[in-house]
Amino acid sequence: MAAIEVNLDNFEQEVKQADVPVLVDCWAPWCGPCKMLSPVVDAISEEADGFKVCKINVDDEDILAERLEVASIPTLLVFKNGEEAGRSVGVKGKDEILEMLK
Repeated sequence: MAAIEVNLDNFEQEVKQADVPVLVDCWAPWCGPCKMLSPVVDAISEEADGFKVCKINVDDEDILAERLEVASIPTLLVFKNGEEAGRSVGVKGKDEILEMLK
């Protein structure tokens, strides 16, 4: 399943109220490391089983990024039961990301 674009309007429903763990990729189109990480996140989203993947464009959703205290990108957040359960800044490998979701 393709990653879900998240914004201020649907964050509560897609992430906070999700009944499975959620990987949230905070990125921007101008960010080189984000471009490196994006294919990895996309591959994970296509293989998602028991979790879902969302993306937040921090340029478009600066208020949401501020609320999530995203200071650097790319930032990956993991939410479980509506609460942040993990955070990673920078480019990570697929296995490292999947480990965050366990």
